Parts: sequence; structure tokens; C-alpha cells
Amino acid sequence: MAFRAFYALPAENFSTSGGQHTNAVYGFISMLANLLAEEQPTHVGVAFDVGRKTFRAEMFPAYKAQREAAPEEFRGQVELIEEVLHSLGITTIKQENYEADDIIATLATAAKPLGFETFIVTGDRDSFQLVNDTTTVLYPMRGVSTLHRFTPEAVEEKYQLTPAQYPDFAALRGDPSDNLPNIPGVGEKTAAKWIQQYGSLEELLAHADEIKGKAGDAFRERLDQVRMNRTLTQMIMDMELPVSPDELEPKPVDVAEVAAKFDDLEFGANLRERILAVVKTQGENPTEQPVAAEVVVDKLKLAEWLPGRGPLAVALAGTGAPAAGDVHSLALIDAEAHALIVDPADLDEADDHALGEWLRSPEPKFFHDAKAAWHMLAGRGYEVKGIAFDTALAAYVLRPGQRTYALADVYQRHLKKTLASADAQLSLLTDNTELADHAHAIWELTQELTKELQSIDSYELFADLELPLVDVLARMEAAGIAVSVDTLEEQRDTFVEMVADEEAAARELAGDPTLNLSSPKQLQVVLFETLGMPKTKKTKTGYSTAAKEIEQLAVNHPHPFLDHLLAHREYQKMKTTLDGLIKSVGGDGRIHTTFNQTVASTGRLSSTEPNLQNIPVRTPAGRRIRAAFMVGSGYETLLTADYSQIEMRVMAHLSEDPGLISAYQSGEDLHNYVGSRVFDVPVSEVTPELRRRVKAMSYGLVYGLSAFGLAGQLDISAGEAKKIMDAYFERFGGVRRYLSTVVEQARKDGYTATLFGRRRYLPELLSDNRVARENAERAALNAPIQGTAADIIKVAMLRVDAALEGMKSRMLLQVHDELVVEVAPGELHDVREILEREMNAAITLRVPLEVSAGSGENWDLAAH
Repeated sequence: MAFRAFYALPAENFSTSGGQHTNAVYGFISMLANLLAEEQPTHVGVAFDVGRKTFRAEMFPAYKAQREAAPEEFRGQVELIEEVLHSLGITTIKQENYEADDIIATLATAAKPLGFETFIVTGDRDSFQLVNDTTTVLYPMRGVSTLHRFTPEAVEEKYQLTPAQYPDFAALRGDPSDNLPNIPGVGEKTAAKWIQQYGSLEELLAHADEIKGKAGDAFRERLDQVRMNRTLTQMIMDMELPVSPDELEPKPVDVAEVAAKFDDLEFGANLRERILAVVKTQGENPTEQPVAAEVVVDKLKLAEWLPGRGPLAVALAGTGAPAAGDVHSLALIDAEAHALIVDPADLDEADDHALGEWLRSPEPKFFHDAKAAWHMLAGRGYEVKGIAFDTALAAYVLRPGQRTYALADVYQRHLKKTLASADAQLSLLTDNTELADHAHAIWELTQELTKELQSIDSYELFADLELPLVDVLARMEAAGIAVSVDTLEEQRDTFVEMVADEEAAARELAGDPTLNLSSPKQLQVVLFETLGMPKTKKTKTGYSTAAKEIEQLAVNHPHPFLDHLLAHREYQKMKTTLDGLIKSVGGDGRIHTTFNQTVASTGRLSSTEPNLQNIPVRTPAGRRIRAAFMVGSGYETLLTADYSQIEMRVMAHLSEDPGLISAYQSGEDLHNYVGSRVFDVPVSEVTPELRRRVKAMSYGLVYGLSAFGLAGQLDISAGEAKKIMDAYFERFGGVRRYLSTVVEQARKDGYTATLFGRRRYLPELLSDNRVARENAERAALNAPIQGTAADIIKVAMLRVDAALEGMKSRMLLQVHDELVVEVAPGELHDVREILEREMNAAITLRVPLEVSAGSGENWDLAAH
């Protein structure tokens, strides 16, 4: 079942930030949650195979011998499933020399006299021999989500045989998945007919001489093999097991332990809630546990309650979208757990004034997701100052890469306590005391997370960099950027035409006027049958038509059909991007994206609704989209400024490589300089192709690229790529030293750190699963460099924002290493100076930073 779950969910969508794949674990636990909910069993056991060596392989060495080793991505997931099952109080059983099926057969057989009704969940049809009036097999038909019930009637209906006759039939039919040979000319129909005719395999063997025709001859030549098949398909029903069926009652579950396990696997709250809803939890039901301290909700007027309270934690219910926020109620709580619930719509003038004054004051306020709170309050006309703590942001700095930083999850993760209603932040709370509990949870977390941040020397990073950025980002999001919808729609229509043209051309080449280029099934037929192209990677549904495979195919076997297919995909992507942008334009004619501070584990900001970071920078189509982003009315121009080669400069600084440092100090083009060293030619003779190779190499190193990966990128042989790498490391020994020491150090410490102390924990560096370990090594190479670059641009934003104080110009966007500013009339000269000066001053490295700026009436013209 784990193996089926592995193939049902794409491996690339499920892995921890350290690189351990988790799709089989997720699929298996998800299936288990459904099963427990639907069947409500009183006793549960999960049986595992131990390895390839079983008594069957001793009897028949070819048994299962054809099976390839499990895919690398599957490695290590079975142990993880066992760990999760233990945390869920479910018994797991395995026995040397036997298969999981034998364990199940023994348990099912022993369960019948004890009066149990038994369900066997398995993907092995041999288990049909166990079906009887109290035992049903649940057999997966699709992935692991649809299970078919095989009762005695269902087995007979499908095979016209009784469950007892099934193994006789299987022995005749053979089984390619177990490497049991079949009899030439004897398929399922013939096998079933013979067993029906003679009643059993034993009777059939006794009358072997009567079977006519070629099939009869083939059968008689293989009587011993058929007898062997029959022995091998027979499950053992009387093994010695450490547990009996009545000892399989699940044990009560420690909610905190399950939550910690799911956090380690970086699963979201959804699966955790589904599984916790169907297992017995210790003590009270966790969803009804009271909050630790007694919260007292006062019944005073706000204007009387507020003065002299000191720092307050604030929980809000409402919507926190930029430029469209609203707040329905808020709870304020002080150090003594005294709370006040406020509905802004019901406040009288005195209270409204008191709330506004307090929010605008420097008095310390603690929030969970302060930026959303900022927008909620802004929607009612309140200005927020004095954001002294943000529990979501603190939890992110402590443990980047978690799937969720919702208040209930953070409370569970760091204080091992459960919060009553998880989604209060977004929903309208019916019960206001719940909102007070949320405020109290924020208060408790503020104390706890402060201690945790101090213990890993990350409090300054949080307090001096991440927290002040909340206000800067909130103002950027509220300002938004002006967009010409006409330009976007015009571009979208062009792409719609281009998509249609490519599809028409592809259809003509395929000779199929109804071909749908978005259907993998139809593409497989055209590529591998009609056009007879070399097969790509095999998948469960045929051969892969994923982007990577098709691009590789186009390189190795150029064909006009592939050109049209790739162009079709490219234009389709641009059309989707444009649709998304058009939909996101607000009533003010501006796009208000959301900058996420707690998504990328490296510390980089990400952008959503819409994502402005996925507009390609270098393609003509991407540039045309940027041309639709324009200066707004009342402003003169857009100004963009970005860091050139920031990651390579950080690499030069961290590695202290004298070659890289002197390249930057001499002002020479880095890639030409490196190219001349690596290929041993004067700088003037570094061709564009050599420069491209060196550039791919330099940036690749930052991401832990292997010679094999480099070969793929540059379309050269692995041998040639290795030569380039060796030459590079010979000339730039500092880089090689740095790259090897950074991984070793991270292995010792368990984390990497940026120049600003941003940590990234990578427990998988010690994993014995090769795939997870290598992914973690790549992350260890990349995190200090990417993370330092992310920190530098954040510092720059704080400095630029402070320097723009008192001017009308304002910062609008941060995309990758670029800042976009809307410049007010007459301020361009000063603003350009501010950007260049403050971005340069963000950090002092062993090499100079280089900032380039440009201005223009739209984002494309302002490029430089």
C-alpha cells in the first residue's frame, strides 16, 4: 500500500526542506485516515516485509528476483511510516524470512474463532484466498483512494471461482509481479475454465493426460513448475506472532508527539486534523482542551480599560488582504490575562478615539501575523505603530521551512498546547471568548519565542530586520502598483492567438485535427506511436510528457512537432500569467500583491495574489508584461535599482577566494575573468559560449550542481563537464575549500547560518537515505549564500525606507534583487542617490557591491 501511495502522489510535490521525500508517507497516512473514518475498526495492525530473503526465495531463487530495487525516492519512507504509526498508537508487525502477507493471513485466520469481522487492505490479489464469510479484502483500484470490496460473492463474480480455488487458478496463470512463470497459451480464461471443470488444481493434475491441444502439451511439460507456483502462492496461516488479533487495540495518542512528527515531515494541519479526529487521544479531546491560564474578559468601556495597561497582545477576526482589509472584532489582553473584546463597528466616539490613539502610539503590541492585522485595521481607517512582536514571524525565524505558521500550529509546536478554534483569524468568531483565548496564546508565545530566539542567537535578526520590515511591506502592499489593463488584455489576446497557431501547426504535423496538446494521453500516442520518437522516462500511465523530458527530447531528437509543443506550453503559461494579473487589478487600477515573509526557507520574500516574481525578466514576452506596470497619477516616473551578481559576490566574500575577490576589485566582468582562468585564454578571447559555460558553472556551484547536472545544462558530456569543474576548482581553490567546509560544518552544527545569523536546520544531513542526504547537502551549500543575499536586500529596504522619510516618493515592489520605487515630481535625482547609497551601505563585504538603477514611465523602460 505504501508503494501504491508512492506512485499515486508526485514525489516532487512532497519532500521536506532538507530533501527527504514524503509522498508515500503522506499517501499512506491519508488512506489510513479514510479507512479509520469509514470502517471504524476496534483493532488495527500493519504488517511490513523485512527484505528480499524469505523462505519462498530459498525454495525458488527466481521468486520476485526480477523486481528492480525500489526507486531512490521511496527509500527511507517505510521507516517513516512505521514511526508515524507508532506515534498513532498502531501496532506494526514484521517477521524475518516471511512476507507481510503471511502475517496478515495468520492474523485473519486467528481472528475468525475470536468472533472478529476482518478487513484486509492490500494490493496483493493472492490475499483473495483468505476471503470468507467474516473476512473481506479491500483491494485498491485507483491509487489508494478507491478500495473495492472483495467478499466471497465478489471474488466469484470476478473470477467465476471460490476464494479457496483462487490460489489454484493463480498457480496456473503464473504471476509476472512475483516472477512465477506462466504456461504458454494458458491465460486467465483457460486457467479459470480448467479449475471450474476439475474443481481444484489437485484434481486437474491427476487428470493432466486428458487436457487436449497445444495448451495441454505445454501444461504437461510444466507440472513441477505449476506445483511450485501453488506452494509459493499459498499463504502461511499459522505463524508464531508476537501479538494476537485481540491485542491490536490502538493505544491512546499523545497529540503533541503526533504534531511534532508531522512538523518534522512538514505536513500541513489538514492531514494531522484528519488523523487525530479518528484515533483515541490521551486525556481530553485535544480540540476541547482549555487554554492554560484563566482568561478574564472585562466588561469595561475601552477608553477606561486602556490607560496604563502596558504591552498588550492583540487577536483579530477579519480579512487581511492589502487595500481590502476589514476587522470584525478584536481582543486585547494584558500580562494578567485580563482581556477586552472590541467590535470596531459598535464603538462610540470616545472609545473609537481611544482605540485609534493607542494603535497609533509606540505602546508595544504583540500580534500573530502583524501584516494581516495592519491591513485589517487599515480597512477601518486605523494606523498601527508599535508592533513589538509577531509570533508567526518569530516561529518562522526559529524553524523556517514549516508548511504552516497558523497560530494553532505554532502554539502546538512551541508550547505543546492546543487552541480551541484553529481558524479564528479568518472566520467570524461566534464565541468572543475564543478570540480572547487567541490573544492569550499570542501573549504566552511572545514570552516563549523570545527565549527560544535568544537561545539560538537569532533575536537581533528577528527584532532588527524581520519585524521592522512588516511595516515597510504593509505600506508597499497598500500602495500597490498602477497597471494598464488595456495593455495586459491586448497581450493576452496575442497569446491566445499564438497558442491557437501552435496548436494548429502541431495538429497538422500529427495528422489529427482534434489533438489536445494539454492531454498527456493523446501526446503519448502522437510522440511515441505516430511519430515514433525515442521513449522518455516510463511512468505509471505510459511515458512521461513532462517539461523536462520533452525539452531533453527536443535537444537530442529535434522535430518541428516538439518545437510547436514547447512553444504552445510557453505561450499557454504566459496567457495564464496574464489572466491572473488582469484578475488582480483592484478598483483603484493598481495591483496589490502580498509579500510573504514566512514562505521561503532561505529568507527570501515570496509574492502571491498575484505572484510578481514569476514574470520572466529576460524573455521578450516577460518584458512586454512589465511594460504594462506603470507610474501612477501624481507621480513622475518609476525607478528600479538592483544588485548585480549579489550571490556571486557573497560567494566571493564567504569563500575568501583570492581569484574571485581580485576579479571584483579590478572591476573586470566576472564571467569573462573566470572564463579566461578556467580555459587558459586571454580575457579578450573568452567567447560568448565559453562565458555561458563558466556562468552556468559559477551559479551552479551555489546550488550544489554536480558534473552530471552541469553536463545536462550545457548539453555536453559528463566527462567534459567534469574537466571544466576540475579546471575551475584548480584556479579557484578557495571556492572548493569553502564548499566542502560549509557542508562539514553544517553536519557538525546541524544547521547553516547566513552572515546575519539566519539559521536553517538540516537534520537530513545525517540521514542514511542517500537522496535526502544529497538534497540536504545542496541546501547547506545554498542556504548561507541565498540567505545572506536575502538578508542584504531586506536591510537595504529598511535603509531606503528610512531615507525616504518626509519625501512623497515611495517603495512599491521588491522582486528578486530589485527594488521598484514610484518617484514624485522633482525628486528623481535625490531618490536615485538614496537608492544607490543605501543599497550599497547594506553590508560591507570583501568585494564591492554594485547597484545599477534606471528610470522610465513603466517597469520595462525603467530596467537598466
